[in-house]
Formats: sequence, C-alpha cells, structure tokens
Amino acid sequence: MPISRQLMYWLFVSSKGGLNRARMVLALKEKPMNLNKLSETIGLHYTTIEHHVKVLVRHGFVVPTGDDYGKAYFLSQDLEDAYGEFERIAQKIR
Repeated sequence: MPISRQLMYWLFVSSKGGLNRARMVLALKEKPMNLNKLSETIGLHYTTIEHHVKVLVRHGFVVPTGDDYGKAYFLSQDLEDAYGEFERIAQKIR
C-alpha cells in the first residue's frame, strides 16, 4: 500500500520522536544496518532505536531482513517510491 503524505507528516513532524525517526530513515537510506549499528550511527540508546524502528516497520516505512541480532533494516519500496515527499516533509522537522 502506498505511503500517504498525511501518515508521513504525522510520523515525522507531528508526533513525538519524529526527528529521531527521520534521522533513522536518512541513515538507512545510506545503507541498511542492524539495530546496534543504527544505534551507534544515530547516537541514541539501543532501546530507543528499537522502539522507533518498530513504529517504522508497523507503518510500512522500513522492512527487516534476516534473523535475531543480525537482522538488517532497509527502507521499504513504498518509502523509496515516496522518498521525494519524505525529503520535502523532513525540511519541516525541528
């Protein structure tokens, strides 16, 4: 299902944690990584990363591949397709 602009705006601009989620999307756009590497890259505690990644997975922005500790996360094809809109919305994050 395509990602709506409204959902994207809510997840990244209107809701608490939107800035952190946007930083995760930007990092995963550069290269897929597991939660531990994402935690190191973003500079947030592992459990915070874990929470926000679950939100992104639940809403179809990120997809996991692999098992357990080594599970890597990638941007979903739907987010890749809507990435231009994400960039426009990300400019509004404070």
